[in-house]
Amino acid sequence: MSIKVVPRYGKTFKEKLYLPAIAGGMKTTFKHFVKNLRNVDSVNTMQYPEVQPTDITDRYRGVHRLTTHEDGSEKCVACYMCATACPAECIFIEAEERFDGVDEKRPKEFKIDLLECVFCGYCVEACPCDAIRMDTGIFSFTASKREDFVLDKKALMNNKRSKDFE
Repeated sequence: MSIKVVPRYGKTFKEKLYLPAIAGGMKTTFKHFVKNLRNVDSVNTMQYPEVQPTDITDRYRGVHRLTTHEDGSEKCVACYMCATACPAECIFIEAEERFDGVDEKRPKEFKIDLLECVFCGYCVEACPCDAIRMDTGIFSFTASKREDFVLDKKALMNNKRSKDFE
C-alpha cells in the first residue's frame, strides 16, 4: 500500500498573513460596489415585505395547515404518523375519542412549534389521511413572543391554501 504525500501550503510568513487572499476578496467586492454605484437601476432589489416574491415554486413548503372534510370536521385521525416522522420532534398531538361516526379518534390537541420545525415536509408525506399540508404560501412568519410560534389546532385549521398553489 503506497502513501501519497500531499504538500502543505501556507508555510511562509506572507501566506500565513492571508493578505493576498484578503486583498483579492476586497478587489472583487470593490469591483461590484463600483459597478452598482454607476448603474443603480440595474441592481435587483425587492422592497420586501411590500412586494412579495413571485418566483415561489409549487414545491415550496410554507407554514402548515390542517385540512377538513366537507362538513368542516378535521381529517386528522390522531394516528401520530406525522409526529413520528418529524425529525425535529416539533409536533405534539393528544388524541380523543370521536363519536360522530367519521373516524375512531381525532386530535384533542394538535400543536406545531414553528421555531423547532425544519420545514422538511416529512409530516406531509407520512400522513395517511392527507390531513396536514404545507401549501399555505406563508413563507415569513413573524411574532413578538415565542408562544406565538406554537400553532394550535384552531390556528392550523384557519390557515388556508394559497391561491398560488392551486
